[in-house]
Amino acid sequence: MLKRIAVAGLTAALAACAAPSPPVPVVGAASDVAQLAGEWEGQYSSVETGRSGSIVFHIVPGTDSSHGDVLMDPAVLGLRRAAGDPPAVGQPAVRPGQAIGITFVRVAGGRVSGRLDPYTDPDCSCPLYTTFEGALKGDTLSGTYSSHHETGGYTQHGEWRVVRKRS
Repeated sequence: MLKRIAVAGLTAALAACAAPSPPVPVVGAASDVAQLAGEWEGQYSSVETGRSGSIVFHIVPGTDSSHGDVLMDPAVLGLRRAAGDPPAVGQPAVRPGQAIGITFVRVAGGRVSGRLDPYTDPDCSCPLYTTFEGALKGDTLSGTYSSHHETGGYTQHGEWRVVRKRS
């Protein structure tokens, strides 16, 4: 079973990497944007939802745009069953991973904020809207995110952290 989960995760990750994400505008003073130049990798997680996944983005020095995605981990998704899912017989149901585009990033004075493309909440099959904020300390960006449904109401929270890769 673990092998199937690993294969599903790898397949989803490769699929997410196959199509390059569209450029994401990074808004801020040139000096602030320059502080974000590089390749960043990390994770996000939510105690509330049990979801986690990876974050990858890249900002080329001297530009004001980024390329990046958030990948919702299929192994963790499989631990929560949505309404209508068949009961698992001692095993989690594995759903495919979901690549979520980063839509917008603002940076000022070492603080970042932004939003993700709306994506389908695996628990209700309805659109979910996510915003994030955080702080830059050296080669680490970390912060919190909030996700809500179109109709408002329930808001989900979590934490994220990315580290700049050293060349």
